[in-house]
Amino acid sequence: MAIWLTGCGAIVVIAYLLGSFPTGYIAVKQLKGIDIREVGSGSTGATNVLRTLGKGPGALVLVLDSLKGVLAIALVYWLFHFAPSQNFIPPTVDAQVWQPWLVIISGLAAILGHSKSIFLGFTGGKSVAISLGILLAMNWQIGLATAGVFAVVVAISRIVSLSSIVGAIAVSIFMIVLHQPLPYILFGIAGGLYVILRHRTNIERLLAGTEPKIGQNVATPEQTA
Repeated sequence: MAIWLTGCGAIVVIAYLLGSFPTGYIAVKQLKGIDIREVGSGSTGATNVLRTLGKGPGALVLVLDSLKGVLAIALVYWLFHFAPSQNFIPPTVDAQVWQPWLVIISGLAAILGHSKSIFLGFTGGKSVAISLGILLAMNWQIGLATAGVFAVVVAISRIVSLSSIVGAIAVSIFMIVLHQPLPYILFGIAGGLYVILRHRTNIERLLAGTEPKIGQNVATPEQTA
């Protein structure tokens, strides 16, 4: 059992480190020679990269951040595929029970890593793109549905933070409607709440009517990304 628990713990740590990998920071540093945390929104996420470097780099960071989430969950699936063939799972462990719980713990670790990167002094992004990748790996229908909600809201409002918040709320609804396992539902609630909390200053500006839309310049260090 000790070896099994160590293996599960290692997967969670790797998921956190994957989330922590600062793709936005590296992209801006390499292409423009500046610290993205000191410009625009101050976030390392894809939206701030878009504002700083343009559509191409912004899209690249969006994809890479999403892939970090996919990989974090893929590692869990790999463990449960590999373990039975190597007699790695103890007889007392029910893989069908353990897998969804390890999936959500690893997913939350990756989300935390993205927003609190160990490589950037525990700073980072708002965890939206990586959350999308995690959802796509957990259940692609929910991932696509959430992305669709985000796209519709951003097309109507032109406000990324509002779209992210609505998408975070929609996740839990989709989890329940599609009858997902309890751990996944709890992930939708916990992950959604965390993303919303990361946007608390954006919510204040939304209520005040001062939140910028896509294409508007951002001068403060607390805008969405």
